Amino acid sequence: MKKYKWGILAPGKMSAKFTKALKTLENAELYAVGSRDIERATLFAKDYGFQHYYGSYEELVSDPGLEIVYIASPHSLHYEHTMLCLRNGKHVICEKAFALNAGEVKEMIHEARKRKLFLMEALWPPFQPFYIKAHEIIKSGILGKINYLDGYFSFIPPFDPNDRKFNLALGGGSLMDIGIYPVIDALTFLGVPSGIKAAAVFGQTGSEESLSVIFTYPDGRMASLYSSFRTSIGIGCEIYCEKGNLTVSRGRDMNQRVILSLHGKEKEEFVFSPPAMGYHWEAEEVMKCLDKGLYESPVVPLCFSLDLIKTLDRIRKVAGIVFPGKK
Repeated sequence: MKKYKWGILAPGKMSAKFTKALKTLENAELYAVGSRDIERATLFAKDYGFQHYYGSYEELVSDPGLEIVYIASPHSLHYEHTMLCLRNGKHVICEKAFALNAGEVKEMIHEARKRKLFLMEALWPPFQPFYIKAHEIIKSGILGKINYLDGYFSFIPPFDPNDRKFNLALGGGSLMDIGIYPVIDALTFLGVPSGIKAAAVFGQTGSEESLSVIFTYPDGRMASLYSSFRTSIGIGCEIYCEKGNLTVSRGRDMNQRVILSLHGKEKEEFVFSPPAMGYHWEAEEVMKCLDKGLYESPVVPLCFSLDLIKTLDRIRKVAGIVFPGKK
């Protein structure tokens, strides 16, 4: 079994979760951490057992031993940091949202393909057992055609104008942070919509704090998507079909649930509790692909990430969401 040397670019809460998952994989070596703050990099490295730590991202990617970099910087920096890693010959898995617009994502994909390097957006749902189970049920045909999807993700975080959730310069707003998940649900189960309507509520920093979106499709299917930092609804997706309904969700306890409700029959519930919050499957996929000589994942192909960011661009345009200096 080949062991891969992993690096973390931008240590923080998300990087800590991902690192805990990495530690469960025998073929993942905790190699290096890079931060703009050397003290932060040092502390993170010592807390989690990384061998090297650097006070700049340039130093991190210049390390010849480093092979794969996990990027967890704010949304507005994903393009810059992904390109930095790729231009220094490192494979990349970058947190969602992949970048702030489709133009940036296209350049990232072009750079990775030109240099024959692995690139993947760190999308959580496609690797999770509840999502895989929902796919199986839908594909089996027992529910018939999907007519309507209702996706939502909302919670009330403490307000901090400098936090990435509210800071417009960092790609702040509910859409890029949590609204992306209902969009992923719609693209996964219904495909790219033909029509989009959207309305946003903006907060004092100028970022949108609540967003409602309607997707329409030529055959009459529809999706209603909602994200907000002003309400606390939770995370889930209701799929309404010809012969019944499917509830796909995860709770605060992180348990994943799929509830199958066929018309005229008793409900069936499937509950999953993956270790390491399921992040280890994303890291595992990167190494599995590299073992096979693949530079993109068949689970999260780059074409899906491109469809996703193009859809997010369309939503932003309709809702009037604009990031400084970005289209």
